[in-house]
Amino acid sequence: LNIFSKRFKMLPTVDFCGLKIRRLIVGANPFGGYSHQSKSRDAEMVAFHTKEQIFETWDRAEKAGINTMITNNETPRVMQSVEEYLGGGGALQWIAQVNNRTEPDMTDAVDRVVEVGCKALYFHGGRIDQLYVDQDEDTLRAWADHARSRGTIVGVAAHAPEVHLWVNSLNVVDFHAVPFFNCGSLHDGHGHKFQLKDVAPATECIRTIQKPVIAYKIMGAGRIDPRMAFEYTYDHIKPTDVVNVGMHRGDKDDMVEENVSIVEEVLRRD
Repeated sequence: LNIFSKRFKMLPTVDFCGLKIRRLIVGANPFGGYSHQSKSRDAEMVAFHTKEQIFETWDRAEKAGINTMITNNETPRVMQSVEEYLGGGGALQWIAQVNNRTEPDMTDAVDRVVEVGCKALYFHGGRIDQLYVDQDEDTLRAWADHARSRGTIVGVAAHAPEVHLWVNSLNVVDFHAVPFFNCGSLHDGHGHKFQLKDVAPATECIRTIQKPVIAYKIMGAGRIDPRMAFEYTYDHIKPTDVVNVGMHRGDKDDMVEENVSIVEEVLRRD
């Protein structure tokens, strides 16, 4: 790994709601087996990602110049890894994706991730999609107010651009997490679909929202060549935005270092 670390220059850093975040974040869908491909692929990812492999991915991310990770709060093995990592002085900043399917209330879920040590959090896209359908501004404001009362930065994920534009119009959160592919319940196919026609509206939405954005699913869950995806993404998001990418080292051991190298090269051209 020393060979890799000597080769890397510093990834560009942005001021993300007061946090200093480098423009590539390491995600965690592979850790929990969320491949968005098939059940067998899910199982393959879960089998690979022991706690030791998760720690190694984070360690290699840090050595390569990444300074932030994102995980959800729902996969017990992943959450245990986060707690042990942060409790042991792990250097990566943690942004938590928060759902409350395993907690009595969203406020309990927020309290939990704050206690573990998140630097920021955002509410799960499926939950925000439903609030949009219900036009339930009050619940969103209550969740955001509670998160802020705990001293954390608060954002939302959502699958469809129209949901993000609705939330943005309310001026209730600090940042947005916007996927390039609308694979949620509000898609015109009502489900798990990846269609290239989604990408242009998503990037237009990202540029419309003045607040910082985390772009994700930029490779369509492994369906798009990484270099092509990174080039397109950084050309079509704001200079203040960052990118979250899951990295399954079971496919390629040096995937973390390769992704960082591509991003450094792409951003050096700008």
